[in-house]
Amino acid sequence: MNSRLVVTFTTLIVFLVAALAVPLGLAYASHRTNRLLLDRRADATRFAELADQAARDDDRTGLVAEINRYADLYGAAVRVRDRDGSVLFTAGRFEADERDALRLALSGRTTEDLPTITPFGPATVLLAEPAGRDAQLSGVVLLQAPADRARLDVTLVWAAVALGALAALASSVVAARRLARWILRPVTELDRTTREIARGRLDARAHPGVGPSELRRLEERFNAMADAVAGAMERQRAFVADASHELRTPLTVLGLRLENLEPHLRGEGTAEFEEAMAELDRLTLLVEDLLALARVEAGAGVESREVELGPRLAAWTEVYAAKHLHLVTDIPEKSVVPEAAARIADIALDNAQKFVPPDGTVTVTLDDGVLRVADDGPGLSEEERAEALSRFWRSGAHANVPGSGLGLAIATELARSCGATLRLLPAEPHGLVVELQLPHQPYTDR
Repeated sequence: MNSRLVVTFTTLIVFLVAALAVPLGLAYASHRTNRLLLDRRADATRFAELADQAARDDDRTGLVAEINRYADLYGAAVRVRDRDGSVLFTAGRFEADERDALRLALSGRTTEDLPTITPFGPATVLLAEPAGRDAQLSGVVLLQAPADRARLDVTLVWAAVALGALAALASSVVAARRLARWILRPVTELDRTTREIARGRLDARAHPGVGPSELRRLEERFNAMADAVAGAMERQRAFVADASHELRTPLTVLGLRLENLEPHLRGEGTAEFEEAMAELDRLTLLVEDLLALARVEAGAGVESREVELGPRLAAWTEVYAAKHLHLVTDIPEKSVVPEAAARIADIALDNAQKFVPPDGTVTVTLDDGVLRVADDGPGLSEEERAEALSRFWRSGAHANVPGSGLGLAIATELARSCGATLRLLPAEPHGLVVELQLPHQPYTDR
């Protein structure tokens, strides 16, 4: 948009400068042409008077001498004809087409205008002046004068106008760029702020103060909106965190009381008791995940330190062995990743050990800043992968598998907190791949 504004302003300035410079140049060219006409007409009038006097006295000696001196001095050409059109005398090199001018002069009229002098021509101009008194036409004087001096003057003036126009245009372009930046400064600031908020920096705000008043008010209202949204989200996170935290104690007490009731149950109530304890465990897990999600969204509980990935993966070896699953790791030695990335790997491995059947394989790789956890389980369809990162989403085929539906949502927030990108991809021939693109190359030591 900045370029479009500059182009628009520059186009308008070009038209404005052209509207001033072109008429000015043409006006001077016309003025210089009229000056040349007046100067050379005065000379032609004098020669016409001398020619008329010579015709009356029947003595052209003075006329010839005057015309020769003039032709030598000014590099012009002069031709005198009688009233019948016959050439009486020619001085200088006469090359112009004189038919129209001669016809005009023989009719008793003098040359009233000349072609406009420009740097590109004409090289000479032709004037015709009738000789005689009153209605008695005694002859015609044709004057072919060089226009070099007039062309030089016009060229200099046009060059000065062009240089002035270019200087004005350059200054105007600089002013247009500054004006465009000034106008778009609030828009640029809003773009920067929205980009920062989209990256997870909810405290980012625009800094009003430069630009049109309407856009400055827009910045202020945007900041007020961002404050309101951030406040609402913070209150929501605080509510979830407080509610989850406050529910932990009653759930713990309830679990202890149910366990204390177990010795007093009759045989037919054992099944109901176990179902109640399973629902209590599920509710406890849900509360724990809600509390973890609230902490991650609030930026708490996510350490910025880096950890070695190998020991974190080794801790899952016994878990997988107990479920008859194969865990294969292909990572460089002493691979160091952000704490959030290690926690995402834990979430992916925890999900895999729930859904992969016995004797299945889960592979963890780290290559070129991309951490992948791939399994050969049943996997998810394309529609399910698109929804799996949402909160509380669970596949219909996994209804009997323990879980809260918040694991991948927590992983998504963890990825955002460390600037990484989390994706779910299909594995070949079947299964699921959890891929994490890290923001920078992890430190490794082969």
